[in-house]
Amino acid sequence: MKIAVTGANGQLGNCLQQLAKAYPHHSFLFFSSEDLNITDAVAVQQKLQTEKPNALINAAAYTAVDKAETEPEKAYAVNAEGTGNLAAACAVQQIRFLHVSTDYVFDGNATQPYCETDAVNPQGIYGKSKLAGEKKAMQANPETIIVRTSWVYSEHGNNFVKTMLRLMKTKPSLGVVNDQTGCPTYAPDLAEMLIQLAGKPDVQAGIYHYANAGAITWYNFAVAIRAFAGLHTDIKPITTAEFPTPAKRPSWSVLDCSKLLAVAGIAQKPWEQRLQQCVSILLEQKQQ
Repeated sequence: MKIAVTGANGQLGNCLQQLAKAYPHHSFLFFSSEDLNITDAVAVQQKLQTEKPNALINAAAYTAVDKAETEPEKAYAVNAEGTGNLAAACAVQQIRFLHVSTDYVFDGNATQPYCETDAVNPQGIYGKSKLAGEKKAMQANPETIIVRTSWVYSEHGNNFVKTMLRLMKTKPSLGVVNDQTGCPTYAPDLAEMLIQLAGKPDVQAGIYHYANAGAITWYNFAVAIRAFAGLHTDIKPITTAEFPTPAKRPSWSVLDCSKLLAVAGIAQKPWEQRLQQCVSILLEQKQQ
């Protein structure tokens, strides 16, 4: 297969680039925002017509959750219009289209893990723009596969794990929110699942959820990072009210990922094991 990837320089895009080496029977095309402006419908059509991939994984996104509150045009341009452009071009050229979405499409008021069929009700611009992208994709291309994920981290880019490690080495104590619960997702696992899904033509179009197995709070996530890093920073549990942000965070972001296992045979890996792997790699990188 020839698999195209947008958002090549992002966290997930970097993981897909690294993982590509493990799939020598596939060929990969990686597009950064400089290589392909997904908000330009004509450019998208021309690029895909020239390259003719069998599948396209859309890892491009505007992910600055708080900044989106003051930059709604930018968020919607990438997350909604850009996604719609890619979906439409893939429909015309019969390219399998896989799009990555988010837990932020939900309001976070549930008490049970969110299924794919649960009602959506995004609370901020980021979540609203991502939901608009889901809708545009399905309207333009009913064969779209949407994968919603949550709490993504890796060795690349900016994420909670890297931030915590940096702060734990410079501050004697930290306060971390303990009333928001979700599922951490190690980006290399998400990348591997997307490549596998791209190669399963029998998997039906629609929405799927994917995260690592297990649910925790940000506070407990931070405590686990500290333990795996062998650090001793004092970490205090705080409430969301004590740490206000421009965009409202969902208090519950737990995703039910059983559909992906049932339909595609793709199982979740436990979050503790994957976090330990990531922290180990980051510590090794610091020593080199």
